[in-house]
Amino acid sequence: MSTAIAERRPVVLATIVATRRSVPRHSGTKMLIYSQREQSGTIGGGELESRVIEDALEALRTGKTRLETYALVDPDRGDAGVCGGELTVYLEPYMPPHTIFVIGIGHVGAAVVDLAHWLGYRTIASDDRAERVSEEALPDVDVRIAGSVAAALAAAPVTEDTSVVVVSRSVDIDLDAIPRLLETPARYIGVMGSERRWITTKQQLVENGLAEAALDRIHVPVGIELGAETVEEIAVSILSEIIKETRSAIVQEDD
Repeated sequence: MSTAIAERRPVVLATIVATRRSVPRHSGTKMLIYSQREQSGTIGGGELESRVIEDALEALRTGKTRLETYALVDPDRGDAGVCGGELTVYLEPYMPPHTIFVIGIGHVGAAVVDLAHWLGYRTIASDDRAERVSEEALPDVDVRIAGSVAAALAAAPVTEDTSVVVVSRSVDIDLDAIPRLLETPARYIGVMGSERRWITTKQQLVENGLAEAALDRIHVPVGIELGAETVEEIAVSILSEIIKETRSAIVQEDD
């Protein structure tokens, strides 16, 4: 399991915690289940194991532990086997921390990275100016990428468990970044800038062939309106919006 965590692969640890009468495996038996239905180990095989895998995938989806009991008496009534007993399995999901990917490390970008780190997120900082993403400039960031937006996305592919914040210094960088980001499954994409800047950027993107409806995914202006003035307050507004969006997405999935 340590390998899966190191590789940032979501995994569920399934442990038999109680048994009654005849069962294929006994208390303490463990199995790992990955998001693509891969598994390591076994808790009995057959229909029982198939049901445990389904429940494990649900635990991964919600991020919540589950305690499930499986009867192994009468398949005709829906039981998972015919051994004659019953077992209880504890399903414990291990999820990698959500990633905050910041493109553009000016004052606000650096504050967003610092606050995201403090909140326990995995952080990625990207800027075409190498000195902005140095260890000295950003001592706590997890991944530093100096180079173009294309190079950054190639080096650290965006997944559905990633929120991206674009706080670049120019419209040209936004024009390069946004179409690339819209091709990713990012959970959240926020772009910082004034209303005038966004009107200009949006118009140019549409003229370049990007469907206007695709831009509905973009949160702009980025962040929740808090009346923020300092860069630290702006970072709070941005992370607040990311927390709101990611948590509400989980609730909607549960519904």
